[in-house]
Amino acid sequence: MKLTDEEIRHIARLARLGISDADVEKFREQLSNILENMDILQQADTTGLEPTSQSVALENIYREDETAPSLAADEVLANAPGQEDNSFKVNAVLE
Repeated sequence: MKLTDEEIRHIARLARLGISDADVEKFREQLSNILENMDILQQADTTGLEPTSQSVALENIYREDETAPSLAADEVLANAPGQEDNSFKVNAVLE
């Protein structure tokens, strides 16, 4: 399906995009190619196939939670570039 320049400009307006004449030509080719590929896919015989959103079954692998001792505050702060009152000291992000 070949798109016209006017259709590309209309799509750009809908997307609130300002595009140049060179962009119109580039996007016309690209979007036309995409639509042609979609036409090819539409011709595939899918009778008897169940709709699916995932072609490969997904499986989560969980591990059991295990308790472990935490590091002492001194050890955690040992390599900190700045510390104050037993906490990390960082530069202010908001003023």
